[in-house]
Amino acid sequence: MSVEDSTSIAAQELLLFVERIERLQAEQKSIADDIKDVMSEMKGRGYDTKVVRKLIRIRKLKKGEYDEEQMVLETYANALGMQLGLGI
Repeated sequence: MSVEDSTSIAAQELLLFVERIERLQAEQKSIADDIKDVMSEMKGRGYDTKVVRKLIRIRKLKKGEYDEEQMVLETYANALGMQLGLGI
């Protein structure tokens, strides 16, 4: 195999990778638009989408991470003289 053939194969492979990334980015934008539509629908029905986003983030956490995060938040809030009353 010549250097020219090897370069041509590498260029083809690079093009395939770039095209795959471009397709995935297009899908990602489409999904983001779909999520935006669902959030708009929820907001239209009276749901607080800011709270829903927080719930979704919490659901993604591993077991115990939420409790640890809340404990640190309460510790910092107490240090600032704030009462959060989280109890979630």
